[in-house]
Amino acid sequence: MSAVRRSVWKILLLLAVVPAGQAAAQDRSTAFVGADLIPISGPPIPGGVVIVSGGTIAAVGPAASTPIPSDAHRIDLAGKVILPGLVDTHSHVGGGSGADGSAPVQPDVRILDSINVRDSGFRKCRAGGITTLNIMPGSGHLLSGQTVYAKLRPASTIEDLLYRDASGTMLCGMKMANGTNSQGDAPFPGTRAKAAAIVRQKLTAAQGYRDKLRAAAGDPDKVPDRDLEMEGLIEVLEGRRVVHHHAHRADDIMTVVRLKEEFGFKVVLHHVSEAWKVAEQLAQAEVPCSVIVVDSPGGKIEALDLSLATGAVLEKAGVPCAFHTDDPVTDSRLFLRTAALAVRAGMSREKALEALTLAGARMLELDRRIGSLEVGKDADMIVLSGDPLALRTKVLQTFVEGKKVFDRDDPDDRLYAVGGYGSSRDQQAEMCCGGPTQ
Repeated sequence: MSAVRRSVWKILLLLAVVPAGQAAAQDRSTAFVGADLIPISGPPIPGGVVIVSGGTIAAVGPAASTPIPSDAHRIDLAGKVILPGLVDTHSHVGGGSGADGSAPVQPDVRILDSINVRDSGFRKCRAGGITTLNIMPGSGHLLSGQTVYAKLRPASTIEDLLYRDASGTMLCGMKMANGTNSQGDAPFPGTRAKAAAIVRQKLTAAQGYRDKLRAAAGDPDKVPDRDLEMEGLIEVLEGRRVVHHHAHRADDIMTVVRLKEEFGFKVVLHHVSEAWKVAEQLAQAEVPCSVIVVDSPGGKIEALDLSLATGAVLEKAGVPCAFHTDDPVTDSRLFLRTAALAVRAGMSREKALEALTLAGARMLELDRRIGSLEVGKDADMIVLSGDPLALRTKVLQTFVEGKKVFDRDDPDDRLYAVGGYGSSRDQQAEMCCGGPTQ
C-alpha cells in the first residue's frame, strides 16, 4: 500500500473514531451527589443522589440505595439543595406583544410571532431558577391570543424553546381576560356584562363553525372557508388548548366559572386577587388558580383586596394553586421569595414549593415531563445555596435537560443574577453604584 493510501486510511479511521468517542461522552451519565433533594412528588431526601442521562432523570434517591454508574461524571453538591426547575405559569418575558386594538377577541394572534429570544429577561429567568415559562399576550383584550410554553434552553430562535407533543405540534394555551383591562370604547365592551356577552357570541359562533366542519365530512364542496379565529376557538372548545384567564375580582372570577361550565373548556384562573372570597365555589367547580403573590402596589383598583393569604385559603379549600410572576410585575429572580411570603401568611411549606413547580406543570399539562424530581422526567433542576424559603438562599446553578444554563460563579451569568437590564437586548446587564458594566 502506498504512503498516500496509508494516509487516507488513517484519516478515514480517525473520522470514524472521533464521532464514536463524542457519542460515548454524550452518553455518559452525570451523578449529582451530596445535596439535600426536594423532589416535590415525595418527602425530602437528605444527602441524596440524582443521576441524569440523555437529558432525563435516570435515578433519584438516598445515597445508600442509589447506585452510581462507574463511568458517571460526579458533581459533589454537599451542603446544597436541589429543587426541580421552577415553572412560571404567567410571564411576559421576551418583549412580545399580542393582539392590537382592532377587536376585543383575537384568538388567531400568536405571541410566538413577536418573541425575541435574545431578550435579557430569559437569562434573568434562568438566574432565578425558572426553567419553564407560559409566555402570555397582554390582558387588554377579552381574548388576546395564543400563549407559548417555553423551556429555557439556550436558543437562537423561539422554535428552540418550544414544547411539542409526539406529533411535533407546538404546545400552548389561550389567553383571556375580563375586568377593567379589557373594557374601553367600541368595539371593546363598556361593561362587564357586555364583555361576557361578546365571549359567549364568539364561542357560540365557533360551535357553529365546528358543526359545519363535521357535517362536511371532508367534502371540499361543503367545507367552509378557513377561519383562523374559529380554528383557535375550536381547539379551546375541544380541550386541546387550556384557557389562561386573567381575573381579579370575585364577581369576575365567577363569570369565568359560569362560562367554563356553559362551554366546557379547560381553564386556569390567573392573578385571582379575590379568590379567597370564593374559594369554596372554586373548589366545587374544580377550577385551578395561578396566584400572583405580589402585584403592583396601588397599581390596580381590582387588586385592592389582594391577600398574601390567598394561597393558604385555596389550600384549605382544596383548590389547586400555582404561583406566577407576571414578569415584569414581579421580577423573575424573586420567584422563590413569593413562596416564602405565602408560607408566612399560612400556606404549608409543601404546597408552597409545589406551587412553584409541580402545580404549575399540571396547569400547563406538562407534569409528565417536568415539575418534580422523578425517574423519566426531564432533568430540569436548580441548585440552591440553602433552604428554598430562606431569605439569603441563592440560586447557584440552573440545569435544563441536564445541561447547565446558569452558573452564579460565571461572571457573565452573575450580572444577570444581580445586575440591571436593558429592555430587550441580551448583552445589556449592568451593575449600578460604580460596579462593572456590560
